[in-house]
Amino acid sequence: MRVNAADPAEQTPLDRRRALPIFALVFVDILGLTVILPLLHLYAAAFGADPLRIALVIAAFPLAQLVGVPVMGALSDRYGRKPLLLISQATTCLSFIMLGLATSLELVILSRLLDGLFGANLSTAQAALSDITDETNRTRGLGITGAAFGLGFIFGPVIALLALEFSASLAAPAFTAAIYSFVSILVTAFLFEETHPPELRGRGQQLWLSPLMILRYLLKPSLGILLLLMFAQQLIFFGYESLLGLFTLTRLGFLGRGNALLFLLIGLILVTVQLRYIGRWSARLGDGRLASLALGFLALGLLLTATTPEAPHPLYLRDLVERDLLSAQPSATEALIGELSIALPAEAGRGFSGVAWLLFAIVPVSIGAGLIRPALNSLITQRVPAGEYGRALGLSAALVSAANASAPLLAGLVFQQLGSSAPFLIGGLLMGGLCILSALKSPRSPAGAD
Repeated sequence: MRVNAADPAEQTPLDRRRALPIFALVFVDILGLTVILPLLHLYAAAFGADPLRIALVIAAFPLAQLVGVPVMGALSDRYGRKPLLLISQATTCLSFIMLGLATSLELVILSRLLDGLFGANLSTAQAALSDITDETNRTRGLGITGAAFGLGFIFGPVIALLALEFSASLAAPAFTAAIYSFVSILVTAFLFEETHPPELRGRGQQLWLSPLMILRYLLKPSLGILLLLMFAQQLIFFGYESLLGLFTLTRLGFLGRGNALLFLLIGLILVTVQLRYIGRWSARLGDGRLASLALGFLALGLLLTATTPEAPHPLYLRDLVERDLLSAQPSATEALIGELSIALPAEAGRGFSGVAWLLFAIVPVSIGAGLIRPALNSLITQRVPAGEYGRALGLSAALVSAANASAPLLAGLVFQQLGSSAPFLIGGLLMGGLCILSALKSPRSPAGAD
């Protein structure tokens, strides 16, 4: 990877007047998404879906994004960021309304497909940030979307629980999400200024909707390795995210509240890294070294997680946890891989050692997660012309969606067949391999050199 290290004082200042509306629209949009994500399997279960059909509901959005996001990104290169953001946000809002009004499982799936095909809000916002930044401050700019994402994951599930407190119907969170999505439309319409001027549009027009564009990017040496790293690290990391709740149940006896506090901690670290540190570290190390460092942090955190001792928290009562599990709905991971034979920890080992170890392990994972995607996406934009930011970041987002669609199933099967530590141990070793690949094999050529 090309190292563009520079003295922090030489960084181009971020244009906050133009960046803040992008942060606001991403935050509000992610807030709407995270209101319904923790409950999505319940929408399917409400219509009597079996595990396979629940899996289809969960996978519908990332699978549709495989097709939709690259096309929407290419369209934003051709027609500008603002129109595509408005179309994307409008269809997201409509999909939430459809979800709230759904009277069958087919409508639930259709709502997720609609959002996946046209909901390219995040990748288009990243392209807009790439438009208003240069190589010295782009990683910091892209970190803004990561910070908005982290904040959304902190507040979204809490809002969903509050919505259910006031209404027993699952329609309430869906309509709440639609309201937030509508607010993001207003932010885009009235506060967001177009970042992709007409004179930069239409470059490479012959490829803008062609599958050859995807093949061209993947076969380009300096770009293909970055896209491979993006897909591979997300496949490993999303497996970690998907199984963390199940892992803490079998090791620490955590139920919903304990895991909520863990994800709150992860969100706070993500936001802190992306708002305060990522710009400084990018300037000092360069985006290439920053990506390698991030992969190293992720590898360390996964390996530490795998070695978490089986020591449930001091208030753990096995009978109480078993009773709560019997009355609970199946988790998304359980829905994907069928019923699990969950071995709960024994009460005899209660204490703080397991909790303390996991809290320690979460720190490097969260730091790495906060750095990796902004660093890789910044490097990706450095290897395509300015008129192709949207399609390049759209392809990057599509590969993330592909990883998200398959990671829970793969990691869940490893968990079931090889034990609770196996997905994290194998994931940590693979992430370490990606770190070495990033450091040794990634291109160092200037943007567009090949």
